[in-house]
Amino acid sequence: MTSSPTARPPLPPFTAETAVLKVRLAEDGWNSRDPQRVAQAYTVDSQWRNRSEFPQGRAQIVEFLTRKWEREHEYRLIKELWAYTDNRIAVRFAYEWRDAEGQWFRSYGNENWEFDDNGLMQNRYASINDLPITEAERQFHWPQGRRPDDHPGLSDLGL
Repeated sequence: MTSSPTARPPLPPFTAETAVLKVRLAEDGWNSRDPQRVAQAYTVDSQWRNRSEFPQGRAQIVEFLTRKWEREHEYRLIKELWAYTDNRIAVRFAYEWRDAEGQWFRSYGNENWEFDDNGLMQNRYASINDLPITEAERQFHWPQGRRPDDHPGLSDLGL
């Protein structure tokens, strides 16, 4: 993979503290629902597997995220560190969203990330399942954008 000269701290090798911070920064980016902003966290030639799609490079990542957030309304995401090594992080996540017809979903998944020396993600492998839920079953109620620091995480919510 080609590295970008732009550093994106925290940088590998990760510690428990920097891995948790890297996960939270990724969550914050995705909760912005700004494809251009999110794409800057990845190498220019980053490779993804997301469900049955395989975006490669920032341009395809932006296209993918644009389509995603056009159909996933009221998107709110929580990520949680699962494990880490020197330049890899595994997370579990859940996000809630509704479709154009008003059906709510909670999507659960796991991601494996690999970073270059500049802290940019060069590989992202995601496995995701969608569970239809009622509006009353929703647990992510903060205003769209960054999850408040005092909002419970996945483990706290029993997810």
